[in-house]
Amino acid sequence: MRLVAIAFAAGLALSGAHADTAFPLPPPAADADFTPADPALVALGQLLFYDPVLSGNRNISCATCHHPRFGTSDGLSLGLGEGGIGLGPQRRADPANLPEQRIPRNAPALFNLGAKEFTVLFHDGRIEVDPSRPSGLRTPLGEEMVAGFDSLLSAQTMFPVLSPDEMAGHYGENDVSTAVRQGRLTGEGGAWDIIAERVRAIPRYQSGFEAADPTIAAGRMVDFTDISDAIAAFMAFEWRSVDSPFDGYLRGENDLSPDAARGLDLFYGAAGCAECHSGPFQTDHRFHAMGQPQLGPGKAERFESHQKDIGRMRVTGREEDAYRFRTPSLRNVLHTGPWGHAGAHDDLGMFLRHHVDPLAGLAAYQPRVVLPPLEGVQNDFAPLQAERSAIAAAVSRAPVVLHDDDVAALLAFLDALSDPVALRGRLGIPRNVPSGLPVER
Repeated sequence: MRLVAIAFAAGLALSGAHADTAFPLPPPAADADFTPADPALVALGQLLFYDPVLSGNRNISCATCHHPRFGTSDGLSLGLGEGGIGLGPQRRADPANLPEQRIPRNAPALFNLGAKEFTVLFHDGRIEVDPSRPSGLRTPLGEEMVAGFDSLLSAQTMFPVLSPDEMAGHYGENDVSTAVRQGRLTGEGGAWDIIAERVRAIPRYQSGFEAADPTIAAGRMVDFTDISDAIAAFMAFEWRSVDSPFDGYLRGENDLSPDAARGLDLFYGAAGCAECHSGPFQTDHRFHAMGQPQLGPGKAERFESHQKDIGRMRVTGREEDAYRFRTPSLRNVLHTGPWGHAGAHDDLGMFLRHHVDPLAGLAAYQPRVVLPPLEGVQNDFAPLQAERSAIAAAVSRAPVVLHDDDVAALLAFLDALSDPVALRGRLGIPRNVPSGLPVER
C-alpha cells in the first residue's frame, strides 16, 4: 500500500470507525446563520446572473465562470473571460478576438456565500467586512467604490465587471472597457453607470426593480449597486447548501456510509483537515501557505512582467503573508474542480496527497490541468520552476502519512458534503433573459 507522505503528524491512529476526534464536529447550519433574501430581488438576480448584458461586449455573464453544471465554477484550471467562446472545459480562445491572458486564479465556487460568517472573499481576501470604515467594507479601491452595497457579497461583483480580462473587455472594444481604461468607474458616464443604463433601458428589469424597491418606484434611477444587490440575493438563495448527507448526520437524521464515517474520523482527527477546514462550512476563513503550485499569468499589474502570485501578501504587504491563500469552503467540493488557487490539480485524490505533505507534493508535482490552448501568452508553466523554492519556503505545515485507503475514505467523506439541492439550484437556469441575449446552458 503506497505511502503518500514521509512523516506522521501528532502520532494519532488512522483507523477505526467513529474514533475520538482531535477537533470537535461543527453544529449543524441553521437559518440564523444566513441573512434572509428578498424574493423579489432573488428573482431579478437570477435573470441578471445569466444575462450577458452586464459585460462590455454583451457576450459574458456571471454564469460563464460560475455555472451550475460545473459546481458554480467553470471546470477550468484558469478561466478564459473576454475573448473566450464556449462553456466549461470546452471553452476556448476565439481566433477572431484572442484573450490577452488567462484569468489569473481558479474560479471559486459560490456555495453558502450568503452565510453571515463569510466576511472575507476572494482567494487573497482583498475584500472584507471592516466595521471601522464608513462603508463597513475594505477593498483595494476607495470608499466611493463600496458605498451603497447591501453586503460584502454584493460588493464583490464590482471586480469582474471592471476587469478587462473577465467581463469588461479590452481597451476600445466597447464603452465599458473604454471607461475602465480611462479610470472612469463611478459617477455619470462611468463604467457602472453605463452598465446600469443598459439595465434601466430594458422594461422588464425596470419594472422589476420598481416592484422590489419603493424608492425606485418613486423615481430614483436603478444604479449599479441595485443590480449587484439583486445578484447577491440570488446567489445567497440559489446556492445555500445545507442539505448534504453530512448536514443530515449533524442533525441526527441519517448515518454516513462506513467509508464516509471513517473519512469523517480522519478529517476531524489524525489527518488534521479540520485545523483549517473548521466550522459548519469547513473553512476558518483564514489564510495559509499550503505549497500549491503556481501556473498561468500570476497576479500582476499590466506594467509588471512577473508571473508570481504571492496571495495574501499582495493585499497586506506583509512578508509573512507571502503565498498564503484563503481556506476555501469544502461544500460540494467533489464538483468544483480543478482544485487549488491556480487550478493545478484536476484530480481531487492527487490534490489531497499533495495537501497533507505540501513540500513533498510541491517537489514532485507534475502538471495535471485543464487549460485550453492560448497562443501568444507567457509560458503557463514557467512559474513552476521560478517560484517553487519561494512557495516551499512559506510552508509551515507538518506532513501527515496517509495510505491509499485513507485517501479513499477522505474522498467518501467529502462526497458526503455534496448537496443535491444546492448543486441543482433552487430556481435553476432561466429559459431566457430580458435582454434577449443567449443564455449559457
